[in-house]
Amino acid sequence: MKEGIIKFWNETKGFGFVKESEKGVEYFTHATFLKDRKDILKPGDFVEFEVRVGKKGEEAFNVGKI
Repeated sequence: MKEGIIKFWNETKGFGFVKESEKGVEYFTHATFLKDRKDILKPGDFVEFEVRVGKKGEEAFNVGKI
């Protein structure tokens, strides 16, 4: 699992971006990719996640707060 921080989160539309701590790479993520769909994410939250290739490139999935 990678670790990072929520850089941007749009609660209304249910998507955002995670910035990986190690390399600084940013990944798109979506509310349906969260480990616990009850999580409420906001910019600055520390998360762990996995990376996969989606329809538009690499994306963060299995995202959970740490």
